[in-house]
Amino acid sequence: MAKNPPVRTRSSRVVIRTMTKDDIPKVVELQKIAFPAMAAEGVYWKPDQLSAHLKVFPEGQFVAEYGGKIVGSCSSLIIKLKSEYQEHTWKDACGDSFFKNHDPNGDSLYGADVSSHPEHRRLGIATKLYDARKALAIRLNLRRIIAGARLINYCENAKDLSPLEYVHKVQSHEVKEPVLSFQIRNGFKFIKILPNYMKDPRSLNNATFIEWKNPHFVEKS
Repeated sequence: MAKNPPVRTRSSRVVIRTMTKDDIPKVVELQKIAFPAMAAEGVYWKPDQLSAHLKVFPEGQFVAEYGGKIVGSCSSLIIKLKSEYQEHTWKDACGDSFFKNHDPNGDSLYGADVSSHPEHRRLGIATKLYDARKALAIRLNLRRIIAGARLINYCENAKDLSPLEYVHKVQSHEVKEPVLSFQIRNGFKFIKILPNYMKDPRSLNNATFIEWKNPHFVEKS
């Protein structure tokens, strides 16, 4: 497969490019820094898993580089759900941490992960990684991008709100939730709550089913 061309930012300081094998140790360390609570539970990419991602779908794995340092990454695969908005867990979608559910004939780019270094988040790294995914979905003529996304502040509101009530509060700007608010700003639509999505102490294992529809998608004859 042809590699994705580097996506340069307006400032030309951050470069989004396809991940390589040499990036793997740096991405593992980034994961631990970006998700300390989950890393404490052992939930982060391991080198053999990232190697498998590169083997099954190299085009879907991106890193953000800034000053020669890996400051962001995202992992993706192509899938097709049995029904349009099927309730699922992370494992249901991905198969496992080695992306065994990757289906080149699927219709949806699945966002398995996005991480950015906490000391460099004002560079707009996550937005640029999302843009790279959108460009890939358009180039491969995929119908949409979907994901199960974290609710990282839900644990602070769980005594008073159900996950769905929490999302509604976020949508009405009554509660601050950086991840979902960011995704909505980037054109994603909240579909529904995915309970028991993955082990995540911040989200209390909940996630939001989010979707971005490719405006350039052409139905295959």
